[in-house]
Amino acid sequence: MADNEPPHVFVTYAHDSPEHKERVRLFAEFLHGRIGLEVHLDQWDDGERRDWSLWALDHLDTADFVVVIASPAYKRRAEGRAAFDEGRGSQFEAARIRDRMTRNLGGEIKRILPVVFSGQSVDDIPNFLNPHSTTRYPIEVFTEEGVEDLLTAITGRARHQRPERGRWRGGATSGAGPGRTSLATGLEWRACSSGIRTEGARINDMQYSDSIVLRAAERLAFVEVSLGMTYRRLTAVVGVLDDAVEPFQVGHFRVLLDGRPSPEVKVALGKPAEIDLDVTGVLTLRLEFHRPGTTESRWLPELAWGDPAVE
Repeated sequence: MADNEPPHVFVTYAHDSPEHKERVRLFAEFLHGRIGLEVHLDQWDDGERRDWSLWALDHLDTADFVVVIASPAYKRRAEGRAAFDEGRGSQFEAARIRDRMTRNLGGEIKRILPVVFSGQSVDDIPNFLNPHSTTRYPIEVFTEEGVEDLLTAITGRARHQRPERGRWRGGATSGAGPGRTSLATGLEWRACSSGIRTEGARINDMQYSDSIVLRAAERLAFVEVSLGMTYRRLTAVVGVLDDAVEPFQVGHFRVLLDGRPSPEVKVALGKPAEIDLDVTGVLTLRLEFHRPGTTESRWLPELAWGDPAVE
């Protein structure tokens, strides 16, 4: 699946009743028409004579995700407790899902997504999908909020992102430096160019509260601080500001350790870079950044060192 393509989703279910069948269709229409997923449903492909077993195999094997609609009839057929001529389609599809899970349990657990409609129960999920020990997706209403948990599984983006881990303060302290210190607000600058400010900066949808920001027509902006050989590590995120007026600019960033330049780093909007350098034994640290061609352009650079710090 390419990054710019919507995930392909196949919906498997049992025709318990005309009402259940219509409910599944409305759900598929919502995912396809409102959410923008590439959904495949048998009710949309019955306009011609076809081999339904081949049709099902193709979708079950190639879909990015398979949504299993839980119901009493689907569970009975999926677990082999139905007569051979009852719901042949759902029996066949469930057998293929069982086979794929046997071959690659870890991968298929992430791909097979059991959905429980309002009025149904987690006990309507087939037992081989481990309904009580793995995630299931109850859906009460067909709204964006109602399918949010299901979309989290499909997109891989959790509703609440894990925060960055802070500095561990419970370990041994012998030989440690003075702790993490912000270069924006925690150390006095020996020298700096005009036109730079210390403020919060948003880079690639992340907020950095103690940042060094450039929004002035400086050919080469810099900040210089004394480390006094007491720090061991420099960290920062560098990039173009998210609210940049001119989105196509390229920023150049460089660190000098006692006058020795590190390799230059180039960034663009939405493509920041992480700086992580050993500064053990360094007396003077210099941070440089600029936008090439600033003096020839009517646009100002819109760049930032996000939360630069030493420890």
